[in-house]
Amino acid sequence: QVQFVESGGGLVQPGGSLRLSCAASRSTFKDYTVDWYRQAPGKQRELVASITSNGAPYYADSVKGRFTISKDNAKNTVYLQMNSLKSEDTAVYYCKSLITSWGQGTQVTVSS
Repeated sequence: QVQFVESGGGLVQPGGSLRLSCAASRSTFKDYTVDWYRQAPGKQRELVASITSNGAPYYADSVKGRFTISKDNAKNTVYLQMNSLKSEDTAVYYCKSLITSWGQGTQVTVSS
């Protein structure tokens, strides 16, 4: 079974940037779409971005133009570059695919 481990979260000021990483335990992850989700306190989990097996990206309207999803198959890792962060981006971020369970996530807090 493939497992994902999320990292790279932290506290950042509005307008700042962070890069999240999603490290897969096995290379088979590259054969599946990988999604980044987030869940803010008191809100439902929402899809933020996805990347297909051939590298095609998808973005939610709320992050389009600010976030970039990418992957490095050699490193078994999917990235989420987050720029121009806003307070409403504060959430726990998770990566997920069809062949993985939900992980611990990584906390992103955007605050001055």
